[in-house]
This record gives sequence, C-alpha cells and structure tokens, in this order.
Amino acid sequence: MAKRIDVSGLNVFYSKFLAVQDVSIAIEPRTVTALIGPSGCGKSTFLRTLNRMHEVIPRARVEGKVMLDGEDIYAADVDPVNVRRTIGMVFQKPNPFPTMSIYDNVVAGLRLQRRWKEAELDTIVERSLRSANLWAEVEDRLGKPGAGLSGGQQQRLCIARAIAVEPQVLLMDEPCSALDPISTLAIEDLIGELKERYTIVIVTHNMQQAARVSDRTGFFNLAGVGQPGRLIEYDDTERIFTNPNEKKTEEYITGRFG
Repeated sequence: MAKRIDVSGLNVFYSKFLAVQDVSIAIEPRTVTALIGPSGCGKSTFLRTLNRMHEVIPRARVEGKVMLDGEDIYAADVDPVNVRRTIGMVFQKPNPFPTMSIYDNVVAGLRLQRRWKEAELDTIVERSLRSANLWAEVEDRLGKPGAGLSGGQQQRLCIARAIAVEPQVLLMDEPCSALDPISTLAIEDLIGELKERYTIVIVTHNMQQAARVSDRTGFFNLAGVGQPGRLIEYDDTERIFTNPNEKKTEEYITGRFG
C-alpha cells in the first residue's frame, strides 16, 4: 500500500558541510512528485535521505524528521535495510547486475529476505516484469543476462527489481537521463501506471518531463555560492509551471538561469 511521506526541518550534512538546509515537505500517497532545480542544489541528496541511501557515504548525517505514515525512519530501532525495502530506488544509469540473468536480477532482493519456493519466485518475476511493461519483450529469454538488454529495457528491469520486493514508495533519480527519447517515453508512461500503487518521487533536469509526469513539483536552489541547497517552492505542478509564487522559480522555469 502506498504511503505518505512527511519531512520536517531536514538538514543534511557531509561531515561539517551542510548540503541541504531546512526542508519541509508533505508527499501524498499515489502521487508523483518531481524535484527540479539546477545541478548541485541538493535534489539527489535530499532524495537519498528518504530511504537513508545517503548513509553509504562516510560521515553523512541528518537532522530533522522523515516520517513514513507517521513512523520515523531515522528512529534508533529502525533498520535501514528495512527502510530501503519499503522505499525502493531507481538510479540515473540502469544498473542491472551484469553477471545475473534477467530472472535473477528481478528476484535478487527477495533472495536476501528468506528462502522461496521456485513457483513463488516465478509468479513474482512475471508480475514484476508485467508491471514494468517488460514481460512481453523478455518472457522467452529470462535466463539471458540482464546486461544484454537495451538501455531502456535495462531501466525497466531495474524498476521490476525494485517493485518485486513490494515497496510502498519508489524514488527515481533522473531515471531517463541516459535513455533515448523512445525509451524515455516508455518510462514516463510506466510512471503514470505505477502511481496507482506507489508513492513516487522523481528527480529530473527535464522540466518538460516534470510537467508531464508529476502531480506536485518542488523547486530546489542554492542559497548562494558555497551555500546549502534549499526547497524554494513546492506546489501543484500546474501552478509551478504557470504561476509560481517565487521569482527564482519563475526564472528557472523560463530558462533565465540553471
């Protein structure tokens, strides 16, 4: 079941460096939220705090709250592995496990959980690949390497892998930036279908993409040179792109900087 995310007063540090400052945002279930803004303004850093992926970087830490349906994902008794199972992530470059088959890529996360019957895994593989709009293209070659697929197919395989463990939230960090226009359109169509079951947050540099796929949009920007990134404005996507409240948002949308 898709879940709501509530972030309040979030600061993100790498050692003593404050990378993202004072972000507060509420993300509703079964919606697509796009995060836009110039390079280096903290969008991807913020996205990774939503499932504690930033913690793979030494001396990274946060202040503030990230609540998932009222539960603090940073509470002392919360296992970050469980957080990442609940809040899946798709990265900028398709990253199927190169030595694994298509089948094994999909079930990789499941096999870390427990032992499964083969029939159970078969069902999950088909369901996940169908959900990622990939089943018809690969059903006769599930034993072939995932790395042998096209870039767009690899990204959909990564989405199938992410949803196989049945998360409630999907984070996508520029999932189309390495893809051709046709593959990009396929991923965008898929996002529209997946939001019926998941809460989706996507970082994108493509403002047309943000306008096409998202319900709400957040604009990040730097407070100044060497300053932390901040969430400048967050509103319905139509409002952000037609009548934003902040001058900086309008300047970025109209291409005056960024």
